[in-house]
Amino acid sequence: MGSPDFALPILEALARQFLVVGVVTQPNRPAGRGRVLTPPPVKILADRLGLSAIQPPRLREGWVMDQLVHWQPELIVVAAFGQILKSGVLNLPPKGCINVHASLLPRWRGAAPIPAAILQGDQHTGITIMCMDPGVDTGPILTQREILIDPEDTTLSLTGKLARLGANLLVETLAGYLSGEIPPLPQDEALATYAPMLKKEDSQLDFTQPAEILVRFTRAYTPWPGASTTWRGQRLIILKAHTAFDEQQLSPGTGRILNNLPAIQTGQGLLVLDEVHPAGKKAMTGRAFLAGAKEWEGGILPG
Repeated sequence: MGSPDFALPILEALARQFLVVGVVTQPNRPAGRGRVLTPPPVKILADRLGLSAIQPPRLREGWVMDQLVHWQPELIVVAAFGQILKSGVLNLPPKGCINVHASLLPRWRGAAPIPAAILQGDQHTGITIMCMDPGVDTGPILTQREILIDPEDTTLSLTGKLARLGANLLVETLAGYLSGEIPPLPQDEALATYAPMLKKEDSQLDFTQPAEILVRFTRAYTPWPGASTTWRGQRLIILKAHTAFDEQQLSPGTGRILNNLPAIQTGQGLLVLDEVHPAGKKAMTGRAFLAGAKEWEGGILPG
C-alpha cells in the first residue's frame, strides 16, 4: 500500500525479492495546468511490473476488504499510502502490517516527517521499519537506520535518499521479522514528536523571523507547497536561498540588493534569493528575476 514517489523504490525492492500479490494505491487525481486525471506513481509502476492494483477512495468500502481477503497476503507493507488502516485491515494478514516511516521514531510521527526534520534544523533523520497498530505511527519498532541531513537538502532531495534507504532496510528486515529473529520493541512515548500534514496556507514566509529559519523553511517546503511571499500582488515562490549579514538594519520585509541578487531584510540578517518561481513564469535565478524587478530595492514584501 503506497502512493507517491517515496514508495517506488520500496515496491521495486519487494517485487524483486518477494511475491507481491496485489497493490493498493490512491485514486487518480487532477494534475498539471490542464487538471488531467493522473494515476499516482505507484499505480504506474504496478502496471509496468504487471501487478494487480486497486485504487479505492476509502479502504472501508466493502469490495476493498473482499479483494484483500481474496489476495490472502501473509504481510502488508505500507509506504506513504495516504489513508488510515482500520483494525479489519491491520488484523487481516497473519504477519500484520509493516510501515516504512521516514523518520527515527518516535521523533516525527505523522504525515510530514521529512519537512518537519528540516524545519526543526535536525542534523540527522532516517528510516524506521515498524509494526502498525491503530495509532498514528505508534507501533513497535523493528529496525532503524540513520542518515545525515545535508545543509542543502530539500524535502525533495531528502525524500529520494530516504526512499532508497527504506527499500534496502525493508528487504534486510523482512527475513528476520518473518523468521521471528527480529522482535518488535515498543516506542518511548516520552520522546514522541508530531509532524502534521503541510498546508498551502502555511507557506507564507514571515520576515520577522531570522533568515536562518527562513532558509530552512524554503528547503522544507520544496517542492510543495513552496515557501512564498507576494510581490506586486502576485505569489513569488522562493526555491533556494541563503543567509547574509550586514550592518544596515531595515524593517523586516524590505527589499534589498546584495551582490546583484535580490534579498529581503528579516528579523535577523538577510534572506538572499538564489532561485525563484514568479507566478505565471518559469523558475529562474535570482539574478534574472532582479533584472525585471526594477522597484525591488526599498520595496516592501509581502506587497
